[in-house]
Amino acid sequence: MTGYQIFWPLLAHVALVYGLYALLGMRRARMVRAGSIAKSDYRENRGEPAESQVIKNCLANQFELPVLFYACCVLLYITDADNIVTVGLAWGFVALRYAHAVIHVTSNDLRYRSPIFAAGYLVLAAMWVWLAIWMAMG
Repeated sequence: MTGYQIFWPLLAHVALVYGLYALLGMRRARMVRAGSIAKSDYRENRGEPAESQVIKNCLANQFELPVLFYACCVLLYITDADNIVTVGLAWGFVALRYAHAVIHVTSNDLRYRSPIFAAGYLVLAAMWVWLAIWMAMG
């Protein structure tokens, strides 16, 4: 595939991470202003309130499975294995990460969050399987 299409979904995920950091900062600032936690408590990472802990957990989750996504996108590109299908899968993975994050920082309802995570897991697995097949054929 010509161009850098495989990297647009990757950049969209980066935007999600930056958005979550902004949300975390806003929630923490609001809690400090409200007096429900001292600013120094964040410096020593003591007693993160549930209102911001859920975002902190969501952020940590963006550096777990998505690390494999970044590696796969780069490998698909450098091996010339990226195509319309892999780019579509990459966009699907990122869309599922956005949905997962929205649920995580709002209701955090596992009835919805878990299946969305599993779907992203399977989409990413399909990307890796395609890469393996491509390399085996090459």
